[in-house]
Amino acid sequence: MLRGAPHADADDVVRAVRERLGRVSVQAVYDVLAALGRARLVRRIEPAGSPARFELRVGDNHHHLVCRACGEVRDVDCAVGAAPCLVPGASGGPVDGFVVDEAEVIYWGTCAACAATPALLATAPDA
Repeated sequence: MLRGAPHADADDVVRAVRERLGRVSVQAVYDVLAALGRARLVRRIEPAGSPARFELRVGDNHHHLVCRACGEVRDVDCAVGAAPCLVPGASGGPVDGFVVDEAEVIYWGTCAACAATPALLATAPDA
């Protein structure tokens, strides 16, 4: 399901599984998504104001673009270099002993489709 719908939320997964199998509990879907996350087979992202979303693209520390109007989420490659892509602190080293191994960046803005539709922009939550 996630292959065809990257950045799906748990409700999307429940609907897709029910369409395919007929019945599944919401708790079972949450449990499976959590297990897949622990096994690093899926990545969980949590854009502010949005339910957690899940994707199959793991291990490359990519970032995301989120449209404020429609909520579309897109992948975007690392800002700079290899993981963790961004290094906190002026020296680029550990901050107070904290060693960073991953950076999660969400770029917020407006997708091209919403930017071309002024009515959508007027109803966007952060407009």
